[in-house]
Amino acid sequence: MSAVLELQQSASRLLDEVEKAVVGKRPVLELVLLAILADGHVLIEDFPGLAKTLMARSFARGCGLDFARIQFTPDLMPSDITGSSIFNQRAGDFEMREGPIFANLVLADEINRSPAKTQAALLEGMQERQVTVEGVTRPLPRPFLVLATQNPIEYEGTYPLPEAQLDRFLIRIGVGYPSRDQEREMLEQRQLRGADEPELSQVVDLALLLRMQAALESIHVDGDIQYYIIDIVEATRRHPGVQVGASPRGSLALLKLSRARAALSGRDFVVPEDVKGVATAALSHRLILRPELWVQRINAEDVVHECLGAVPTPPTRSLVATEEAVSI
Repeated sequence: MSAVLELQQSASRLLDEVEKAVVGKRPVLELVLLAILADGHVLIEDFPGLAKTLMARSFARGCGLDFARIQFTPDLMPSDITGSSIFNQRAGDFEMREGPIFANLVLADEINRSPAKTQAALLEGMQERQVTVEGVTRPLPRPFLVLATQNPIEYEGTYPLPEAQLDRFLIRIGVGYPSRDQEREMLEQRQLRGADEPELSQVVDLALLLRMQAALESIHVDGDIQYYIIDIVEATRRHPGVQVGASPRGSLALLKLSRARAALSGRDFVVPEDVKGVATAALSHRLILRPELWVQRINAEDVVHECLGAVPTPPTRSLVATEEAVSI
């Protein structure tokens, strides 16, 4: 079995399992899985009660990952995240007590509720995949993934993440309310299982997940697709309503996510639809808009859609050439 086929089949089983807990949100679950496969972090921004925490726990269970949850509060200290050295009276020496950041998947719940100093303790680990405690640097386990949440309400007493820190998240997504039929299905499943918490099975193990992540390196990205990614990012920098456009880190995010989306579709090459399918989630949180756009009720997602419409899609002939080159 090829690595891409193994990835597609395993990812499909994992999504089916997680969807038992998070009903009717397959497109959102796919975006989270794309970020996991691309070894990136996710910021989920939506109202309370929309299964943000359940989503993180479900992916951890389905992937067999060590899971830790950090509830961010104004009195949370950096050592509450990273851990600290404790004096062991028996050994007569200090020993390191690792904090919750030493897990494969960390849920940072309401990350904007803690001061910048505490946020920085987590953000160092997100960027460097390591933490420094009392002058000693310790690597974090692999994979190391952060799913952070914040609510778009009750901003009083919060500490919004600066744009430079938002840039460390591979994607930002919202869950959204379920439709009438989806909510009815959720109620029906709750009634049938007779318990609040759904029982999920482990679908992949740690070794398989690492192989799935490594398989993305075999996904071919044609030169025309690379220029297409660059042109989209460049369009965000030239947009008249944008103060600061997406950085080259945004281009890399589009590359990684479009590769993951292609693999999820069973292809070993990227097409423009892969780039379009992840552009909003990958770029919208990297833009700083001009104040007049807020007055006009235009958000960053709208700007990315405009940029996608303004950039010409690569012609079909290069896609055919790409497919033939990869199949040889």
